[in-house]
Amino acid sequence: MTIDHLDKRPFFEQLARIIAEQIKAGEYEPRQVLPSETQLQQAHGLARGTVRHAMRILGEQGWTVTVQGRGTYVNDREHWPAEP
Repeated sequence: MTIDHLDKRPFFEQLARIIAEQIKAGEYEPRQVLPSETQLQQAHGLARGTVRHAMRILGEQGWTVTVQGRGTYVNDREHWPAEP
């Protein structure tokens, strides 16, 4: 999945959705560290602030937990948002 520059949704929203889908699909397991902000910037061609916003959203939704100085990790499944 990639960022769609023609999509009307903000880039941070698209990135958060991409990462959430990767987590649901098992590409990232619970307690596994996610790529760094720099790696995500380079992989998706986005600004640092955009990546940070996406990561903040994922944390607020329960997908991830950030440990200062260590990185952002996939949260345990019981913290993930319920499927609609």
